[in-house]
Amino acid sequence: MYKKIVVPVDMGQLDKGEKILAKAQALLDAGGEILLVNVVETVPSYITIDLPIDFIDVSVKDADIKLAELDAKLAAGARKIVRTGSPAREIMDLAATEGADLIIIASHRPDFSNYLIGATADRVVRHAKC
Repeated sequence: MYKKIVVPVDMGQLDKGEKILAKAQALLDAGGEILLVNVVETVPSYITIDLPIDFIDVSVKDADIKLAELDAKLAAGARKIVRTGSPAREIMDLAATEGADLIIIASHRPDFSNYLIGATADRVVRHAKC
């Protein structure tokens, strides 16, 4: 079993987030901790011109609310964390900083862009230390 599990959740796929959070609960040692995380991806400045000024702030607040709702729904007692940046990089940094011994991450059917730049789950699986 595991003492500290990182569970990244994509706000666009909360149904998968619920499933992996339940799996994390089943794998957690007594007294262990689940880190329920969402990373709001920062976007290049040439794209932000078309977005509202408070886009990132609103996205972070929305993620906070949705993570709290997900945690409450399953009574997981997880620590909720919202970061901004590159999702794969932030997930791996959090796992390393917190000393996590497992990351459970959902994947999805790749679209064309994933073949060009790679999926977050793929990057985490290939490069995470735990």
